[in-house]
Amino acid sequence: MPKTLMQSIANQLQKERTRLEGELHRVTAALTAFGKVYLEGSKAKAIIASRKKRTISAAGRKKIAAAQRARWAVLKAAKTKKVKVGRT
Repeated sequence: MPKTLMQSIANQLQKERTRLEGELHRVTAALTAFGKVYLEGSKAKAIIASRKKRTISAAGRKKIAAAQRARWAVLKAAKTKKVKVGRT
């Protein structure tokens, strides 16, 4: 009986070793791929840095601000409406 128990433990350990070797292979492949992207990423950063920075006009900023104020007004109106209903 102890011999079969030892054999079973040895078999389980061998299966775990095989599984871990496969996992290690996948991790190594991922690190290799990441390394390539990381090294080539410096080229992409140079391209992005050379792009012209986009700006927004004063009129555009005013339109965005007005739209945001309108959204805030709607939220504030809904909030005060809930408070009044809750007190009554």
